Parts: sequence; C-alpha cells; structure tokens
Amino acid sequence: MKLCMVGCNHHKAALDVRQKLAFSEQQVGEALGRWRERFPGSELALLSTCNRVELYAAAPRELPRPAAFATALLEYHGIEPTAMGEHLLEVTEREAAAHLFRVAASLDSMVVGEPQILAQVKQAYRLAREAGTTGPYLDDLFQSAVRTARRVQNETDLHKHRVSIPSVAIADFASRVFERFDDKHVLVLGAGEMADETLRYLTDAGARQIYVVNRDAERGAALAKKWDGQWFPWEARWHQLVAADVVVSTTSATSAVVTGADFARFVAPQRRQRSLFILDLAAPRDFAAEIGDFLGVYLYSLDDLQAACDRNRAARSRELPAAEKIVQSETSRFLATAHHRAAVPVITDLRRGFEGEKAAELSRLFNKLPELDEHQRLEIQQFADRLVNKMLHPPLKSIRDASENGAPHGLLDALRRLFGLEES
Repeated sequence: MKLCMVGCNHHKAALDVRQKLAFSEQQVGEALGRWRERFPGSELALLSTCNRVELYAAAPRELPRPAAFATALLEYHGIEPTAMGEHLLEVTEREAAAHLFRVAASLDSMVVGEPQILAQVKQAYRLAREAGTTGPYLDDLFQSAVRTARRVQNETDLHKHRVSIPSVAIADFASRVFERFDDKHVLVLGAGEMADETLRYLTDAGARQIYVVNRDAERGAALAKKWDGQWFPWEARWHQLVAADVVVSTTSATSAVVTGADFARFVAPQRRQRSLFILDLAAPRDFAAEIGDFLGVYLYSLDDLQAACDRNRAARSRELPAAEKIVQSETSRFLATAHHRAAVPVITDLRRGFEGEKAAELSRLFNKLPELDEHQRLEIQQFADRLVNKMLHPPLKSIRDASENGAPHGLLDALRRLFGLEES
C-alpha cells in the first residue's frame, strides 16, 4: 500500500495563502472527479477547512510522486507551483496516516481539542465517496481516523478542557448561571470576530433570541442576519440591557460604554435583580468593574477568562501524551491491516500456483499407478498436502511478519518475480 498527503495548513501558510487553495463543497466534488481521470488507480480524498487544504491519495502498489498531486491542487486554482512551493507540505506512508489521525483527533488544530474538525473530516470522506474516488485503503484510513478521534475523546480528558475564550465563557461560566439558553435574550454589543465566535458557541448551546446593538448599521445587521437575529441602533442599548439575560460586549471603544452610574440609572431599577451574565471581551473594558457588584449580575472580563484558559491549557497539555499514544497505536493498526490487504493477492496467487502444480503431479502419478487402492491414494494425497504447506510456510510467514512490522512491498515484489506472479 502506498499513501501520501499534500497540501497546506496553518503551520506553514498564513490565512491569505490558505484561502487561495480553499475548496467549496461543490469544488471538492468537481476537483475529485477531474483528478480521478488524471490519476487512474489512485484513491483520493480532499479535506478543505479554514485552517487546512489536504489531498490524500492511496493505491495498492504505486502512486504518482507527491509533487504531481501538489501540481494538481495548484492548477485547479490557476496557481503557479513556484508561487506556493514553500507553503506546501508533503508526507507519505506512516507519517501521512498519523497526520490524518492527529487532525481528526484535533491534535493538529490551532486550538487543540476543538470539536469541529472531526465533522469536517467526516464530510471530506463523504464527499470523496460521493465522487467515487475512495477505495479499500482510504475507506479504512478515514474510518480509522474517526475511531482514533473517538478514542481520544473517550479515553482522555483532552476535550474537557476548553482553551478558547468564547468556549470557556459559555461552557464553563455562563452554564453555571443558566441551565438552558433557548429561552434567553442574548444581547451583543459590537460586531467583531470575537462576538461572531461567541455567538457560535451560544447557538450551539441552544440560544435562539439574538439581538445585536452596534453603531455601524451595516456590520451590525450583517452579524444579526448571520445568526437569525435582529439589529438595533446604538441608542437602543439601555432598553436591550434591561431585557437581556446574556450580554456579549466586544466594542472597540477606548473607555467603558456602560459605567457603574449608567447601570444604576438606566438598567438596574428595571431589572429588579434578575440574573444577568455579562461577557466583556473588550480591551479596555466595555463594562465598568463595579457593575459586577450589583445583585444578580455576573460580570466576566478578558482577564478572568484568560486565567481560566491558561489553567485549562495546562490541564490539556497533561493529556497530550496519552492522546499521542492512541494515535500511534491506531496508526500501527491501520498500517498492519493495509499491508495485509496488499499481501492477500500475492498469498492467494502463490497458494493457487502451488496447489495447481500439486494437483497436476498427483493426476500424472495416479494415471501411472492405476493399481493403487483408495487408502494408498489418500496417503499420497496427504503427503503432497504436507509438502506444499511446508514449502509455503517460510514465504507466507515472511509476508505476515513484514505486514506486521513494516511495509512488505520489497518482499512482495520479490515473490512476484520469483514465482511469476507479475500480473497479480
């Protein structure tokens, strides 16, 4: 079995470079169909996310050079190979399998342990199957990747320690205040990337009532539309703060947009101590620190959340060795299965050849000795069977050992030549 991966990811290429190579879902199917004709006999799958574009290829015996697949990736987008060479990554065989397993288990992510990548790996496999470019080797590779990710999730605490500020804020802090979010009024002040990411975690947790207040009407309306919410002008912030249960604030203001005096005058009297969770992600603060002293208010700033992220990151680091051990175990398991699969045709043809010669020689002998009775014929038949099995034992054992301990390609090629099995 031959295996390789070519592509780029966040380790070697900046976002603007990765974007040049990105594929939409429709483009993935189109590209795989095109490459199926270009690389006949190769199994292909393409993983394209915001952090990586990776083409996986496998074949029973021979693959084109990785550079050929890299060229295909670049040519699809009309990019000259010389313009991207330094950003591309090429890995083969065991390293390629282990790489995908680490990707699926979120060990290779920008934020180690983030859950989205496994779904993206599954989608890449689904699209490849729909395009008709998978086969037994990539089927097993991607199924093994999913199994690896699930083992890491079930057998380690890696995914229990969130390290992104929005994920910590919602899962580790807001969930202590509210048991559910589907009935909560979520207010967003500002419309930046952090607000967008936090809304992703909130909607995953069930939030449905999204309200955005922003000075820039276009940006505010765009963010509200993305999350099926409503936009309000800046002047509506006091009314919205009175109605809110959860507040996410990410403005770029140079001083607090809600002071203690503002809160005491415009918000607190109307709320009547209802629980209010405020996630202040602005630097400097959007909400004055003393607002956290009001009854029913749970105010968390970037400093509070960063400290929690740092603790989680340290705890997660302690889980990495166990996760890496699972990856190596599953990589060995996959390769042993793949090497065994590659050896099966040779084993089958080798045994078929010996059995054919045995049958021909027994027929010739029995024709020369018609006086043999049934018992004598059986003794000779058993002798021939034992002889063939003993002759087959050394090469078959060598194949099994090679399949378990490393790639058996050289041995298989030698046996094909030695016993005339080139067409197998």
